[in-house]
Amino acid sequence: MTIKKILILAANPLETARLRLDKEVEEIRTTLQLSPNRDHYLIESRGAVRPQDLQQYLYNLKPQILHFSGHGGGEWGLAFEDDDGKTKPVSTEALADLFKLFANQIQCVVLNACYAVVQAEAIRQHIPYVIGMNQAIGDEAARRFAEGFYRAIWDDRSIEDAFESGVNAIALEGIPEELTPVLLKRDLLLPKPKPNPNTEISVVENNGYFYIARSRLEQRCYEEVMKAGTLIRIKSPERMGKSMMMGRVLEYATQQGYRTAAIDLREANQEFFTDINKFLLWFCAYIGDSLEIEQRPEDVWKGFLGANTNCTKYVEKFFLNGADSPLVIAIDNFDYVFKYPNIEADFCGLLRGWFEKANNSKVWGKLRQIIVYSLESSTNLNINQSPFNVGLPIELDELDISEVLALALAYKLPWTIAEVEKLTDAIGGHPELVQKAIDRISHQNISLDALLRTAPTEEGIYKDHLVNRLQKLEDNPNLVAAMKSVVNSDLPVNLKVRDALKLDSLGLIKRHGNDIVSRCNLYRLYFRDRLK
Repeated sequence: MTIKKILILAANPLETARLRLDKEVEEIRTTLQLSPNRDHYLIESRGAVRPQDLQQYLYNLKPQILHFSGHGGGEWGLAFEDDDGKTKPVSTEALADLFKLFANQIQCVVLNACYAVVQAEAIRQHIPYVIGMNQAIGDEAARRFAEGFYRAIWDDRSIEDAFESGVNAIALEGIPEELTPVLLKRDLLLPKPKPNPNTEISVVENNGYFYIARSRLEQRCYEEVMKAGTLIRIKSPERMGKSMMMGRVLEYATQQGYRTAAIDLREANQEFFTDINKFLLWFCAYIGDSLEIEQRPEDVWKGFLGANTNCTKYVEKFFLNGADSPLVIAIDNFDYVFKYPNIEADFCGLLRGWFEKANNSKVWGKLRQIIVYSLESSTNLNINQSPFNVGLPIELDELDISEVLALALAYKLPWTIAEVEKLTDAIGGHPELVQKAIDRISHQNISLDALLRTAPTEEGIYKDHLVNRLQKLEDNPNLVAAMKSVVNSDLPVNLKVRDALKLDSLGLIKRHGNDIVSRCNLYRLYFRDRLK
């Protein structure tokens, strides 16, 4: 029989408020004695713990659960004792490094101390489960939590169940502190991209804000847009920079003497999506307005020819014939059309037809198309009528560590890779989230740790971003269920294709083989709380 070991460490320096730590240990032991599984567990306890004792206890006693009772001070650290019984703090970083040494041994760390969620956040990089307190906690509430927690442990419940048992024990006593304990789980970390010193990084300034230009991908688009009849497909989750890339490619095309028309499908009135003729009339009028060509498509539209044929003839006659320079038509938020299957099939077939015409028509060779989208179509289009299996695919990913560091340095932050990794461990490399964090730290005199502490809450800087995505999830019960399964699992999960596509378009997930994980810890923490 394997006996699981719990090590309780206590420290109550002389100049700190007196805590009944011996009482807490006694109550935990009592819960074990009352359990029918008492022979399966062993409690070891040590008091007046000094920093130099920590390694020795962990090496010698080899606990599966480490429980600390005492005082915490947020970013200041945890209070241990020196040889004279006075306070000797241990920093968050030192504690995280300590538990890294025992990552394969310790299953759970319980920090029963005020404001210890700061240390819990750091330790959970290495330990599967860490419990901390997000504010000051009273002595009685701390003891009730410990009793409830260990009753469930002795009953062979999961750490999650034990945590809920501890919270409930506080509530049963009528103590209004049941929201103080916080359970954190180790992230399922995908391999971190390593900095690439050989990659040229371009930082762009616009009205005092800095952005990372995707130079390599943009160069590929610049080369492609020069080719007759080409079609470029730029894809990424929402707010990842694809519209900015489209704009830069159009700017480059303009510099080459090309004519350009940028169309955002979200600007079309709902009535245009009720009928393909209305939609394509609006489409042609929009292009004509962009090119400053005064025409009325409805005056030359011949109903018996059908909408696609009318549109094709109109584009050829008024936009391509008689013009020496190529024309680039860029369609942003293309996936908006997927809401309207009666429009989608015909419109996609139309664009694919224009791409094919360039093979045998010099006139149609003047046309270049750019499609910008987040969501793959869930409609089974005829592969010969789809623009999504031809042309040049460009897929934008998150910023890598080198790019985030370059952005921080552009804002004159004296960061190293360590600060960049701390930021990206929390929010990933989402360009908008990264830029917002770095800009806020640069201009508002807030520390990285302080920013990250509230980031996954509606008090933090990402409130609008998070609430927007929450509302989109809540509009679709299937997506709520899918996202809950992702954020509540320590392992990759398998989702229905349609749900995975939609969550991917929102930028909330990453693919791990055929399975799914949360894109970043920011989303894991926020949606775990809001969707529970």
